[in-house]
Amino acid sequence: MTLHIALYQPDIPGNTGTIVRMAACLGIHVDIIEPAGFDLSDRNLKRSGMDYLELAALTRHLDWSHFEHWRKSEGRRTVLLSTKAASNYTDFQFQPDDILLFGRESSGVPDDVHDSVDARLIIPMVAGARSLNLALSAAMVTGEAIRQIRK
Repeated sequence: MTLHIALYQPDIPGNTGTIVRMAACLGIHVDIIEPAGFDLSDRNLKRSGMDYLELAALTRHLDWSHFEHWRKSEGRRTVLLSTKAASNYTDFQFQPDDILLFGRESSGVPDDVHDSVDARLIIPMVAGARSLNLALSAAMVTGEAIRQIRK
């Protein structure tokens, strides 16, 4: 099994394209949980993803319930990155079949999604900082997960 990045109803095509490009380069699968806040054929998505969109392992899920059904059938853990979490992502033990879930840039994930995941992690920031860019957050956490898994 391989690590997955799941994007819950992403808002910004440039972030999604950057994440898809990173995932293609690292051999990681991307799951997009719809509806997205943009047309997935958006030119900004294509520009950010460049020619890597064709190389990417990408699955679109109609909604959260379809994603959850697939995830449970695969026996995978969902690890949510959230500003509402308490556990630091660098203290977590990642597994090769984990799904790293990132919420919408504008609003994160709803409470029912937050409550249904297997683990909730935070990227610690200095006091007063609200959030990091989604693509940057995905890169940081994916890098740590890969570091642990490929030891």
